[in-house]
Amino acid sequence: MKMKIILIAVMAAATIITRFLPFLVFPAGKKTPAYIDFLGKTLPFATIGLLVVYCLKDSLIGLRAAAAGAAEFYPSSAGIPEFLAAAVIVALHRWKGNSLLSIGAGTVFYMVLVQVAF
Repeated sequence: MKMKIILIAVMAAATIITRFLPFLVFPAGKKTPAYIDFLGKTLPFATIGLLVVYCLKDSLIGLRAAAAGAAEFYPSSAGIPEFLAAAVIVALHRWKGNSLLSIGAGTVFYMVLVQVAF
């Protein structure tokens, strides 16, 4: 019981510190440092790029192995649903410009492909 209370207290303290620390380090009247502005502009794009690479990495490895005639087992879809869903996400985002719509519809499209078609 005592250990649970200590764990909850540590988690609560960590949450409080991460919520209030930016306001203490960067007060309202003070100009934000240039490197923080730079990170705020570049990190969202870098994060999306990392997520795309992470999501498609197994498909790319499977496609390369299949093209080389590897004998190891790879899913028969060879990354087709992933790339189709990515194409739907890109097309919807270019058409509508709504991230929530494009990612949500792409996820639903991918799940339908995986459950029904592949």
